[in-house]
Amino acid sequence: MTAAFEVILFTDGACSGNPGPGGWGTILRHVTTGSEKRLSGGDPDTTNNRMEMQAVIEGLKALKKSPLRVQVVTDSQYVSRGMTEWLPGWLRNNWRRGKKANSPPVKNVDLWKELVTLCNQHEVEFQFVRGHAGHPENEECDRMAVEAAQQAAR
Repeated sequence: MTAAFEVILFTDGACSGNPGPGGWGTILRHVTTGSEKRLSGGDPDTTNNRMEMQAVIEGLKALKKSPLRVQVVTDSQYVSRGMTEWLPGWLRNNWRRGKKANSPPVKNVDLWKELVTLCNQHEVEFQFVRGHAGHPENEECDRMAVEAAQQAAR
């Protein structure tokens, strides 16, 4: 992607147990104005990977116009590698993890399909950052996700 980003989407997911109560948090930042929108939510019975994906999905769903140039900043290798490395093979193999018809299906295919649809509405680039490494927005998304997971557990 050569043009400047219009929106940066910071995301994180959390789960207490895996599966267990989970939460997600996202910060949308409009690059030009610096304005931000924060969103979070939870699920009483989910997995960490699903919450990582849900954070990106909810952030993209919150965008008011399209197409936009969006940078997704995530500490989830599952999400970043899934969208940048594994997706072409999954599509080629009809959402299976191998070429054979009896290969296991891709996990969380419902969310992957939704994420692909949303990404196709924009120009999206994924950037991986190490979790719990002092990245301010990632740390804030983690705090929001953990709080949402705690609320979902109640």
